[in-house]
Amino acid sequence: MVPSVEQKRQGPVARGGGDPRVTELHAAVSRLRRRLAAHPGEFADRTIAEEQLAAVAAMAVDGVPEISRLRRSLLLIAGAIGSVSALSAELADVRRAVDLFGGPVRGQG
Repeated sequence: MVPSVEQKRQGPVARGGGDPRVTELHAAVSRLRRRLAAHPGEFADRTIAEEQLAAVAAMAVDGVPEISRLRRSLLLIAGAIGSVSALSAELADVRRAVDLFGGPVRGQG
């Protein structure tokens, strides 16, 4: 079977019945990484944001991520770039994608 254009665009994560939450997370993180790379301004925690986005991208590639690690990374990303209004829409997309995995169990995060 020849993959469709949409399957090619989404990459291997979405093929073969992959988890749509993982696909959405991967897409949201990719969009934020591109916008962050293109953002001309410098800010103190940019490196932290880039490192945590790379970590979340790696979790998405590996399959369904551990929720507590995912939420911790989201907090670090939000803390690092939360005040950069030009990135707010993409950050909100990442948050929505993380929320697809549900919340942490009470007392664990």
